[in-house]
Amino acid sequence: EAIVTSEELGQDLEHVEVLQKKFEEFQTDLAAHEERVNEVNQFAGKLIQEQHPEEELIKSKQDEVNASWQRLKGLAQQRQGKLFGAAEVQRFNRDVDETISWIKEKGQLMASDDFGRDLASVQALLRKHEGLERDLAALEDKVKALCAEADRLQQSHPINASQIQVKREELIANWEQIRTLAAERHARLNDSYRLQRFLADFRDLTSWVTEMKALINADELANDVAGAEALLDRHQEHKGEIDAHEDSFKSADESGQALLAAGHYASDEVKEKLTILSDERAALLELWELRRQQYEQCMDLQLFYRDTEQVDNWMSKQEAFLLNEDLGDSLDSVEALLKKHEDFEKSLSAQEEKIT
Repeated sequence: EAIVTSEELGQDLEHVEVLQKKFEEFQTDLAAHEERVNEVNQFAGKLIQEQHPEEELIKSKQDEVNASWQRLKGLAQQRQGKLFGAAEVQRFNRDVDETISWIKEKGQLMASDDFGRDLASVQALLRKHEGLERDLAALEDKVKALCAEADRLQQSHPINASQIQVKREELIANWEQIRTLAAERHARLNDSYRLQRFLADFRDLTSWVTEMKALINADELANDVAGAEALLDRHQEHKGEIDAHEDSFKSADESGQALLAAGHYASDEVKEKLTILSDERAALLELWELRRQQYEQCMDLQLFYRDTEQVDNWMSKQEAFLLNEDLGDSLDSVEALLKKHEDFEKSLSAQEEKIT
């Protein structure tokens, strides 16, 4: 009877399970004694049937034994119910504690101030965070189930209702906190990603501008018309590549302006990079225009040199014609020489137009 009337219900699930195991041993022992009680009843019935002189005393003792036995079985059943209820409550407490422990463990990861140092590290952190968010989504069902279990236990175990409510509120508080942390970290990582994406585009574009400037400045001025034409063609190809990058410059500028409009934490840096990008683009276009003018001037000069050389060569040939002292020795030869001279004068007029 001391066992079944014990009020000890355990301090945690492990302790309750120990008490349940002891109680199961007690129930086994109780079941073993039921046969002994049955034997007592059978023996009492026999004595009464034989009209034993102490029949009244025997009946009294029999009733006393049966009453004690039923009382013991009733107390055992009550004790079993209490231990079962205590196990339910302690199992709930354990599940809540384990869930809160997991939440706090993940919360430490989400409280990290590492938001990436470059595009690759930010992308890796985003993938990791998305994995944590998937874990949270899966945990949400468990939190809801524990809250429902808390409601049920409060109804079935009103004596523990206040303690169960405290646990429920502790769980909800931790759950809401980690959800807030997750949302804030995701937002910060997205901000970091947008910044690093902009900075990566900035580095790519400024690096490309440097390379393009070097290409534009690399060519020496030509020494002939063909070389000057090749320079102009190649320079126009550079302009085509510059034009092809206009969308990239526009996209980078729009990304930077969006960051500024959103009040990004790195707005000062973004503003500085936007200015540099604009200046670099303008400097590249200015350099291209300067070199275009130089190449066109070079082309004009080479054309002048070519035409001058052609005229010089023509004049040298014509000078030999003019220095010829042959004036003809007959009418036909003189007429032939006059015809040649007329052709020379026509050619001279054509050359004069070219020279002037």
